Order: sequence, then C-alpha cells, then structure tokens
Amino acid sequence: MDTIEKQARDQINSRIIMLKNIHNTLLAVAFLPMLAMPTLGLNMFSDIANSSNKVTIVSASVNITTETRKFQAAKLDKYFADRKMPLAGFGMHFVLVAEKYGLPYNFLPAISAIESSGGKAAYQNNPFGWGSAKIPFKNFYEAIEVVGKNLGGANPNTAKYYADNTLEKKLWYYNESVVPGYTQKIFAAMQKIENTKLD
Repeated sequence: MDTIEKQARDQINSRIIMLKNIHNTLLAVAFLPMLAMPTLGLNMFSDIANSSNKVTIVSASVNITTETRKFQAAKLDKYFADRKMPLAGFGMHFVLVAEKYGLPYNFLPAISAIESSGGKAAYQNNPFGWGSAKIPFKNFYEAIEVVGKNLGGANPNTAKYYADNTLEKKLWYYNESVVPGYTQKIFAAMQKIENTKLD
C-alpha cells in the first residue's frame, strides 16, 4: 500500500513541477520585447497542444512527440551548420536535455551561439562559458547535459539561482548581472533559431 501511495504522490509532484515549468516559460515570454514575441517559446506549447499523441510526464519533464523532437533537432542542426558551427550534429542531444530539464529547446543553443559562436571559440569543450569558461568538459555532450541540469534547476548547488525562475531571471544570474543586454542577445538568438527554415 505504501508503494502505491508513494507512486501516486510522485506522479502528483511530477505534474506540479511540469506546470511550474510551463508557467515559468510563459512568464518569460511575457517579458520579451514586442519584436521577439510572435513565436518564441510558444511553439513548444503549440507543438504539444496540436499533437495527436498524449503528453506524458517523466520526472520533471514533458515528453513531446517524436516528430516534434526530430523537427526541433533538425532546426538546431541547420542553424549551426549554416554558420559552420561545431555544434552542428548535436541538435537531438540539445532537444533531449531541454526536455529532460524543462527548458525551451532553443535556449541552450542560443547561449552557446552567443558565448562561443556555437563551439567555435569553446575552451576545453565548454561552449557555454560556464563557470567563466574555466570549467572543462570531456566533450560537448557532457557540457550540454551539465549546463542544462544547472539552468533547469536540477543541481542542488545552483538551484537557488535557476530553479523555478523565468528564463529572464535565469539569464540575469547567468550573465546579465555582469553584461547588460545579455538577455536580449540570447532571446534574439533563440528567435533566429526558431525562424530557421528547413530545406
């Protein structure tokens, strides 16, 4: 009986976390400048809403359809490839990490585009400038996972900065407090990714 109650409690907690993530993303969209608002952030939810598949909860994340996942990954790969950025080919990993930690699919890629030109200027496999670019990673896969976990609020050591915060607040802690205008650069890069057309 205890196991059934625990599973039910875990399911309820997962749904609460999912709703918080959706709420936080919608709050972030509300603060975007008017020019950036038409599609940024909302596509993630319209894709889910228009899907014929059910939305399922896995820990703190929302499972999206395979088709949406592939479409988003292809957009990321095209965006990076068009600019000859080394992160081309990592699109699906970005999408899966974003889904796992409740982030928009184009959030981490936009940070990498601004911080290191999509890996061109990455130091020690750190395309995000994470930890003032002093933290080394074994490869880009590890970098994407670690930074996604932190910005998603899943690392207890950094949760006070990133958990349950809007994208704008996350970016303030990430770099806006040091580099004014940083948040708008990331939002602009997210919009460019969103507007990427597939051939």
